[in-house]
Amino acid sequence: MARSRVTVQQTQRMALTTGLLTSIGILRADAESLTKQLEEMAAENPQLVLTRPPVQDWLPRWKAAFADAGDRSEPVAAAQSLVAHLLDMVAAMDLDAKEARIVEALIGALEPTGWLGRPLQDIAREAGANLAATEAMLIRLQERAEPSGLFARNLAECLRLQARDAEEFCWVMEGVLDRLELLARGDIDRLSREIGASAAEVRTILGRLRSYDPKPGARFEVLAAPIREPDLIAEKSANGWTIALNRSALPAVSVAPGRGKGFSAARSMVKMIEGRNSTLLSVAQEVLTRQSEALELGAAALQPMTMAEVAEALGLNESTVSRVIAGASVDTPRGTWWLRALFTQAPREGGLSAAALRERLARLIAAEDPRAPLSDEALAARLADGGTPLARRTVAKYREMLKLPPAHRRRRRE
Repeated sequence: MARSRVTVQQTQRMALTTGLLTSIGILRADAESLTKQLEEMAAENPQLVLTRPPVQDWLPRWKAAFADAGDRSEPVAAAQSLVAHLLDMVAAMDLDAKEARIVEALIGALEPTGWLGRPLQDIAREAGANLAATEAMLIRLQERAEPSGLFARNLAECLRLQARDAEEFCWVMEGVLDRLELLARGDIDRLSREIGASAAEVRTILGRLRSYDPKPGARFEVLAAPIREPDLIAEKSANGWTIALNRSALPAVSVAPGRGKGFSAARSMVKMIEGRNSTLLSVAQEVLTRQSEALELGAAALQPMTMAEVAEALGLNESTVSRVIAGASVDTPRGTWWLRALFTQAPREGGLSAAALRERLARLIAAEDPRAPLSDEALAARLADGGTPLARRTVAKYREMLKLPPAHRRRRRE
């Protein structure tokens, strides 16, 4: 007769409590989704108090745009993805040879922001056209370009184009756009007096301007995040790059006076938010310190970097780093970037990061002769000459990731 045998085993299992699940959810939430979550919680718990900053305090992207406007002396080549987008648009236009030369010169003068980086007279001279014909073509491109705001000559024109496209342009907005230096300082009272509008009307216009993009070309960059209020703001100071939370993207959270029903839950939530903000700041500071060259020069200067390396430097778990950067974006002088996009490995040990190689590939294609585009094999050879050897099949893979067509589809005939 068989005997039954009883054995005892000891196992360990981590139980995911409701509090832990909430904490993980908060850690990986971006400011927009976290704000909605907090608003729902505050509606159910009167002990949880949310304080929203005034609308005129939100100016991170505007500061970056004004900084760009101050120095136009060194034009930067536009990202190829933007160029490819515009070439597709131009292909649908019925242009003669003279018009095509003007368009080619205008596209070549674009900066990564989507603005023209050179005076119109110089562009006309390069295209062998007169100033009137070049300006007429510029207006035609401005009206046709999507997203609106591309081909602007300055920030005011960029925003004006977007306002007209949205059918939101009015005399108050015209007055605000004529006084952008006051807007950059958030001086709503003086703006109101000079325009002859009420402060409420000016704030309404500012609310509309917040939805516009001062750098419409930047959304085509490799690192670009969707247009929205960024979670973080990167600014350069005398001591290097500093990272701060965008306080207007997330409400301040506190506990109401007294110890009413929901007090403990509200206090726990405040601690979770503080922990999330502290972790996000420390991770972002470490990431952007390592990628300071990319902040200065763009995606072509991205260094290979892994989440494990950042986690080890900060004494965190790699999963914590992964969660906190999941949906986080940072405002930089080069546009709004995903933090996650700054993590990239090198195809070859000791070589450039994959993102940097894609950027170099994009710029090679941007600079090619459209009448004799470079094949994938020729592009691989050019990269090798520049000290970055890459296999032809890898070039093809990166080109497809950038949504760039092969050479035979990029060829243009006059």
